Amino acid sequence: MIIIKVYALVGSSGTGKSYKALNIAKLKDIEYIIDDGILISHSKKIGGFSAKKESTKMAAVKRAIFHFSDHREEMKSLIEKEQPESLLIIGTSNKMVKQIADNLGISPIDHIYQIEDVSSADEINKALLSRRKDGKHVIPLPTVEVKKDFSGYFMDKLKILVKKKGSKSEIAEKTIIRPTFSYIGHYSISMKALLQIISFSLYGNPGVFRFIKGRIIEDYDGIAIICEVSVTDIHHLLELGREVQKLIKRNVEDMTGLNVKNVQVNIRNINIL
Repeated sequence: MIIIKVYALVGSSGTGKSYKALNIAKLKDIEYIIDDGILISHSKKIGGFSAKKESTKMAAVKRAIFHFSDHREEMKSLIEKEQPESLLIIGTSNKMVKQIADNLGISPIDHIYQIEDVSSADEINKALLSRRKDGKHVIPLPTVEVKKDFSGYFMDKLKILVKKKGSKSEIAEKTIIRPTFSYIGHYSISMKALLQIISFSLYGNPGVFRFIKGRIIEDYDGIAIICEVSVTDIHHLLELGREVQKLIKRNVEDMTGLNVKNVQVNIRNINIL
């Protein structure tokens, strides 16, 4: 049996819990955090499935408390493997965090922090306003980690300064997203718009004569892009192909927030000017 010192942070939805989690973790030397169904350590996802990917609020709640047996057993195995000395659970109520601890077999919780203990009234109000107005949620992971799992979300970086007694301050990156179940609605982008972005990405590149056609393959964690181009540079085809791949991936991700898993470039013909 694993003996873990378990902490919890409790606050209503939208009060900035994920934002404050890192401060508590640093203060108490907690290396592992459970937030919305995922296990996080040192700003990296160890495993799990985020509740924010669920399509309904009810499914998100069930996911967050490890109601689904496969998700629950995966997390228990991860905890067994990682052998954390301490762990912080984030939830919306005392009942919720206790249920998570019970479901994962890591009860009891040694100490429960309320969001009011670690945030001012002004900070909580600002977080609530952001949630109500924009549907923004914070995930305690850098954007590069979030993009591995989240596709089709508005994403932005958030850097915060974390201070700890007796050690240097650290800058930690977190990511702002809009979950699928946000009451603001779903975010979607047409295939036509994606193909226009791809065409735009190649406009002005001296080695590309024109973008001929493209195809988008959707998957649960991102998209793959296949495109055909006509080129003018017959001497550096490999380098040109790699450059085109990078241009398309960067522009599509920057303009849409989608996770581009792969870009395949097929050179259809060579146009000699």
